[in-house]
Amino acid sequence: MVTNEIVHLAVASPDNIETSLVKEAALMLKKDPYETRMLLTGKLPKLIAHYQSVEEAATIARQLKTLGLVAFTVNDSELGKSPATRFSARALELVEQEIVFRDNNNRTLKLETKDVFLILKGKYQISSDKPVTTTRMKFNLGATLITGGIPVWRKVTETSKTNEGETGYFVRIYNRDSAESLVEFFENSFNYSSLGAGIAPSSTTNLNSIVGKLKAAFPLAIFDDRLTQPIGITEVYDKKANAVELNCKLIYLYYQAVSSPS
Repeated sequence: MVTNEIVHLAVASPDNIETSLVKEAALMLKKDPYETRMLLTGKLPKLIAHYQSVEEAATIARQLKTLGLVAFTVNDSELGKSPATRFSARALELVEQEIVFRDNNNRTLKLETKDVFLILKGKYQISSDKPVTTTRMKFNLGATLITGGIPVWRKVTETSKTNEGETGYFVRIYNRDSAESLVEFFENSFNYSSLGAGIAPSSTTNLNSIVGKLKAAFPLAIFDDRLTQPIGITEVYDKKANAVELNCKLIYLYYQAVSSPS
C-alpha cells in the first residue's frame, strides 16, 4: 500500500564502520560509499533516507538489518506533529514502589516500576532577544553654534537588542506505548526538597541525585544521557523541527527497535 506521505528511514551508527559494511549499505541505499559512511557515523540515530511508501522504506530497513545495523522507519506525520502537552513536574516524592510527581498546580502523576521504559536526560538551550534601552548625552552642534560656541548637549535614548540564553538539563520519562514522554522536568525549575539533607548548592548536582533515585526506583528502565554531550547535527530535517524534540523521538524509537526487533 502506498502512503500519501514521506516515510523516513533511520539508522543507529554501528560500533565499527568497516569498509565492507559501508559498501553493502551504499548499494542498498543507492548512495555513494563516502556519503553512506558519513550517514553511518555519529552518536545518535539519524534520518538517512526518505521514501514514498512504507513498503519501500521497510524493505530497505530489513536489508540493513541483515548487515547488523539497527534500522527503523517513521512516518513524516509522526516526526512533524507538535509535541503533546506533557506533565511538567516541579517536585517528586518516593512512595514505596512508586514515584509521585507533582506540578505547579498540585496535580499528581504516579508511576510504578512497570510503567517506565526509558529515562532520557538531555541538555537544553533557550535563547531570546531582549530589548535594552540606554540613554546617553550627544553633542548638539547646531544648538552650540546658536549659543555662540557654548557647548550644548542633549539626552538621546536608544533601543537595541541583546541575546540572552538559558541552559540547563532536562529529564523525560517514557513508557513503552508512545514516543511522547509521560513526564518531564527541568534542572532550573525543579524543587529538590525530596533530597532532604542531601541537597547540594548546585542544581546540576541535585538533578543528578534525582536521576539516581529514578534509576533505583525503575531498575528495568533504560537510561540514556547522550543528549547531554556536544553532538553535531549531520542530518537536517527539512521541517522546522526542534532538534531536541527530533533527537528525543529518534532515541526512543531506537530503543523500541532494539527491544522489539520484529
